[in-house]
Amino acid sequence: MKNIDIDILKAKALEVRKHIIRMISEAGSGHPGGSLSATDLLVALFFGHMQYDAYDPFNEDRDRFVLSKGHGCPALYAVYAELGLIQFDELLSLRKLGSRLQGHPDMTRLPYLEASTGSLGQGLSIALGMALSAKLRGKSYRTYALLGDGEIDEGQVWEAAMSAPHHGISNVTAIVDFNGIQLDGFVSEIMEIAPIAEKWRAFRWNVIEIDGHDFEQILEALHQADQSTDAPTCIIAKTVKGKGVSFMENKVEFHGKAPTAEQAKAALRELEEGQG
Repeated sequence: MKNIDIDILKAKALEVRKHIIRMISEAGSGHPGGSLSATDLLVALFFGHMQYDAYDPFNEDRDRFVLSKGHGCPALYAVYAELGLIQFDELLSLRKLGSRLQGHPDMTRLPYLEASTGSLGQGLSIALGMALSAKLRGKSYRTYALLGDGEIDEGQVWEAAMSAPHHGISNVTAIVDFNGIQLDGFVSEIMEIAPIAEKWRAFRWNVIEIDGHDFEQILEALHQADQSTDAPTCIIAKTVKGKGVSFMENKVEFHGKAPTAEQAKAALRELEEGQG
């Protein structure tokens, strides 16, 4: 397990959250809630765990990451900017005509993406293909897929969940951003997914449940996933929709509603003050 300075990860997460607010406010559309809930998971992956070199992003032996919940791409774009893969100014082109930074990830426009996603339920299948390729070619890289909790309503997710252990694909880690809210309501009201851990275990996955905003827990879970050689791993990360901005937290409407200019100022101020 890498020796990581948690304070550095917290500082990166703060910057990513500020980018998210600015980007979506400037665009006038987007998905702040799920981008903010996934921020700590993405920061831990890219800055604290994955074998990934921003100076050599196409290295054949790099770990792969698939953002299955593609609407959370503002968080991933912000991480890419913090890695130096894209310019900070480009973040403000989110969702604009001709921009590389579309509202869902498009690998034909942004080459650092491993997959074009956004049609929910497909990302885990894509990740399994990448992981199986590594197995067949004798490569050591691992593949990670970030899914939304509402997304796992989709049947294809469970087809993929069956396939991984059947084919011995243990070098894949699924991370569920379990924030409890989807497009138009609470997950428990729209399509109850509980008991979520027991479901993944029934599909023969190694399951780890964590606080998705605790960097020590995230890093330890990722480390444990790497040690699992006989089963794929699912990390169920309990998170807060809109994490870090009080008027967005656990609010259904901020799944896909951009903050106004005034709300964006208030959100940025609150994020800054929260670090005091």
